[in-house]
Amino acid sequence: MADPEGPDALPPLPIQPEGVAWPVRTWPTGDLPQAVAGGVRAMLDGAFGADPSGPLGVTQAVVIVQGGRLLSERYGEDFGPDATCRSWSMAKSMTHALVGMAVGDGLMDIHAPANVPAWREPGDPRGAITLDHLLRMSSGLAWREDYEPSHPSDVIEMLFGKGKDDVAAYAEAALLAHPPGSFFYYSSGTTNIVSRCLARALGLEGAALEAHMRRRLFEPLGMTSATPRFDAAGTFIGSSFCFCTPRDFARFGLLYMRDGIWAGRRLLPEGWVDYARTPTYQQPDCESESRYGAHWWLDMAGPGSFSANGYEGQHIVLRPDRDLIIVRHGATPTVDQPNVKTWLGDLARLFD
Repeated sequence: MADPEGPDALPPLPIQPEGVAWPVRTWPTGDLPQAVAGGVRAMLDGAFGADPSGPLGVTQAVVIVQGGRLLSERYGEDFGPDATCRSWSMAKSMTHALVGMAVGDGLMDIHAPANVPAWREPGDPRGAITLDHLLRMSSGLAWREDYEPSHPSDVIEMLFGKGKDDVAAYAEAALLAHPPGSFFYYSSGTTNIVSRCLARALGLEGAALEAHMRRRLFEPLGMTSATPRFDAAGTFIGSSFCFCTPRDFARFGLLYMRDGIWAGRRLLPEGWVDYARTPTYQQPDCESESRYGAHWWLDMAGPGSFSANGYEGQHIVLRPDRDLIIVRHGATPTVDQPNVKTWLGDLARLFD
């Protein structure tokens, strides 16, 4: 699924250190390395003591895991280890995991045309869109991803307006603006199309689909707090809604850091994590905030890092060369979210 010998050779993913328990029930703990402890504390002091109108907005939680051990965590007022936090678009990366399991089960093919009946009419150019195009945000479908209520916005209309009862149907109705595979554009509607394709492949929706998600993903990892949301049509709103504690988001990050293996058992098919972190083609004038893989962002904490990113500054950042995971939750205005990404990159670089 990935080309490790290509121009963007992927750094190897570390294995769980011998003697470190998998955090199915509780996280094994450790101490911050002496060389970084002071710098980490200073950065956390700055983030949690900041004025809400400051450059990071409000920071609600930060969890730092290295070598499979929980080294540091801090929480803001009214938050703590048991508080569930919004995923926003970090749920997209969870959708990627669920699709990977279906691919491993032989139920989905990323290179086949996406199973969207509305696109099957003869002559409909959308029939050429594959699951790979969707996972790489390269379907070519017309979309406006804007989070300001005063602006025309497909994502707001889908989640909270006329599309909210059937988010996939709303997104599937979009027309083609570019040939599939030729144009990158980040779209929450795309993920909900993927989510509906997953439901069709599994033959499950609503409560039955949630039970599948728990059995295959959440329960093996010990993600007891995970709370996915579904629309009235029974589709997992995979673009935006799976609430978890920060520690459970870190568990999900560890699954990807360990190449889809958990406690000696392969949960994601071989190569699926490398597929997530293999760069997607982006047109030369692309206005994207950074490089993209397949439902994961790339490079926030330096070359080789990858991350699940969400609105208002929700992040799971993975840096394989340091076996480092950083989870951050907060309420950061859109204009200041680049500051959070810079802060996270600086925090990760302390571990150099």
